[in-house]
Amino acid sequence: MEKFKKILKNRKKAVIIVVVVGVLGFFGWRFLGKKEQSPQYQTAQVERGTIISTVSASGQILTSNIVNVTSNASGLVKKIYVKDDDKVSAGQKILELVLDTDSKQRSASAYSSYLSAKNNLDSAMVSLWTLDSAMWAANRTFINDAVARGLPVYDPTYIQENDNWLAAEAKYKNQKAVIEQAQQAVSNAWLAYQQVSSVVTAPMSGILTNLTYTEGMTLGGTSDASQRIAVIQAEGHPLATFNVSEIDIPRVKLGQKATIKLDSLADKTFTGKVVTVDRVGSVTSGVTNYPVVIKFDTEVPEVLPNMSATATIILESKDNVLLVPSTAVQRQQGQEIVRVLKDGQEQTVVVETGLSSESQIEIISGLNEGDLVITGTVSLTTTRQGGASPFGGGVGGMFRIAR
Repeated sequence: MEKFKKILKNRKKAVIIVVVVGVLGFFGWRFLGKKEQSPQYQTAQVERGTIISTVSASGQILTSNIVNVTSNASGLVKKIYVKDDDKVSAGQKILELVLDTDSKQRSASAYSSYLSAKNNLDSAMVSLWTLDSAMWAANRTFINDAVARGLPVYDPTYIQENDNWLAAEAKYKNQKAVIEQAQQAVSNAWLAYQQVSSVVTAPMSGILTNLTYTEGMTLGGTSDASQRIAVIQAEGHPLATFNVSEIDIPRVKLGQKATIKLDSLADKTFTGKVVTVDRVGSVTSGVTNYPVVIKFDTEVPEVLPNMSATATIILESKDNVLLVPSTAVQRQQGQEIVRVLKDGQEQTVVVETGLSSESQIEIISGLNEGDLVITGTVSLTTTRQGGASPFGGGVGGMFRIAR
């Protein structure tokens, strides 16, 4: 009996020891788990450098420095005088046609209109010369009469009483306007005749490309629609148009520099500048865009109309300024703040910012070069740490990255 009591007493002691060890182990485990939850930071130093603020936009190459060679005539192509990539001069023959009956009639009518306009111009010139002679004759009479009467030539009363020469001068000036009108009529008639002429000529000087006809082919122009025969590209820098969003357009100005990339020439980057800014814009599917035209800095023969392009417009740049990663700056209650690590402790600092790029922000005040700013927080939330808990179960845990 005494032996049984002794065994029972030892068992109670063992149970008490197990319970105490378990309780101590549990609270120790919880305490160590909390220790592991101290945050780990992603940081970056405040540094000095250059920041460039930009706007990106997509668009396409415009049809610039290019003129179509067209004809309203119809008939058989008799002779081709040029080939692709030839350098041509204004008025140079491109091809010759054998006109069909309809085009012959239209060509004859157009030439008749040209001759009529030319005759009207000649008649207007004769009238001008006649009026010029009459004006000077009236002026001489006016001056001689004034001298004979001993009156000053520029006396207002005398001029008013003897204004025949002023009327002659007015008729002469009016006839000069008639001449200008007649000259425009001749030019218009000649251009109309060229469009239905059997000979197609170059409208301007440049490099001829896209010649789409050859001898023996039929040209099917009409009085209402012209056929494109070729294209002449003059010397000049390409132009491209880009759609800028309503958020960015207030910052885009004439003369700003830009870099341009084309899908078809992916290995090349071109430079240019903003030459026009449309601040009226247009709305498509509820989205407002504002066209901006950029002119290339150099001639680029391989750049063709309607090619897709992307532009990066340089709005502003600054040198030797304090910079932090964009992820370091947050906005709280209308203020911009940055979290800073000092002596291992996190502090919140109110800052004033300036320019921003895709990855950096300029700091005007609030930070110093070399300060360590927090760009993100890596915290470890541990449910069981350092092996199994005193009460069984495995090791579990997770981590998260918080900004």
